[in-house]
Amino acid sequence: MIDRAGEPALKRGLGLVLLTLYGVGVTVGAGIYVLVGKVSAEAGIYGPVAFLIAAVVAGLTALSYGELSGRYPVSAGEAVYLNEAFHNPILGTLVGLMVAMTGLVSAAVITLGFVGYLNTFIATPETITLCAVIAVLTGLAMWGITESVFLSGLITLVEIGGLMLVIVFGVDDMVTSPDAARMLFPPLEAGIWSGVMSGALLAFFAFIGFEDMVNVAEEVRDPVHTMPRAIIATLVLTTTLYIFVSAISVTAIPQEELIASDAPLALVFERTSGMDGKILGGVAVFAVINGALIQMIMGSRILFGLARQGWLPKFLGLVHPGRQTPMIATVVIAVIILILALAFPLVGLAAATSYITLSVFTLVNLALLWIRLRGDTIGMWRVPIWVPVFGAVSSAAMVIFNVVAAFA
Repeated sequence: MIDRAGEPALKRGLGLVLLTLYGVGVTVGAGIYVLVGKVSAEAGIYGPVAFLIAAVVAGLTALSYGELSGRYPVSAGEAVYLNEAFHNPILGTLVGLMVAMTGLVSAAVITLGFVGYLNTFIATPETITLCAVIAVLTGLAMWGITESVFLSGLITLVEIGGLMLVIVFGVDDMVTSPDAARMLFPPLEAGIWSGVMSGALLAFFAFIGFEDMVNVAEEVRDPVHTMPRAIIATLVLTTTLYIFVSAISVTAIPQEELIASDAPLALVFERTSGMDGKILGGVAVFAVINGALIQMIMGSRILFGLARQGWLPKFLGLVHPGRQTPMIATVVIAVIILILALAFPLVGLAAATSYITLSVFTLVNLALLWIRLRGDTIGMWRVPIWVPVFGAVSSAAMVIFNVVAAFA
């Protein structure tokens, strides 16, 4: 396929089901399997509240993304949204690079999580494992969008099945736990709510993913209708799973054990089911690697989109005529992911990703608000005007609260 400029174009091979699986795959793989114990370290028994707060903040912005993706269904979506709103290519490019960085850091977090779960089966040298995994993922990302997302979709079904195993075997422990009645109602104490909000910042990382969907818009069939539906479906599915899994985790396992584990959900499954935790560890290995694959796809499409807009070097916008994938951009993304994974610790990377993403969310909501206020009528799917207002306020407030708490 050739685009209007005579260059090979990306292939439109994604419908509603594959796009939703793409979104759920990057969201689930990027968070809950790796960070449920880390959230508990901050929020304690109130971990489910931290996930709920993160879901509300993410949900408001998801609705804004749904409208914007229908208005401007192109790669490097956030950069285009900011440019369309404020007619400032520099701001658009900066935001696009910020989004790409979140994907890179997320993928680094996920590959580190992969090593943790893999060590439940066999001890492997971290550096060698990371290099091998990223090399395999690079090949898959170059393979083709339909093929790689279809494979990712199959793995997504497996990882959802793993979370369902945790829920099925752990729900009785959750219901009968003496903490069940209080885990959703933190007392009005500054110290406790400071921990809950710090936990919400980490929990927010587990929701990062739906925004990645807009960056494959040029590979979606009927993006105007498909994108908003897939974004909302992704948020509803992941929020439901996260609240149950978090509630089961904090009631089934002593907090100190949950925090210390490098494979927290494998430990939860082992304790609640009486079966070998390696069963879930195997699922988690696929889950975290799936998230890294999708983040790599997303990051390469952002570089591609920025290059096609003329905001980055042209070679990053080159598409392989046979595979119809941006191969050079994919290799660049892979190298940066490897450097990040080798150089920084998991929790620090996750927190940095959340800060950057919340800042981008604030700007994206402001962009939609400005577009609506000036009366632009492009697009067929519209959200109430209060959605971008509260989306911007809640995203900015979470950043400010955690920055203040860090220096208090």
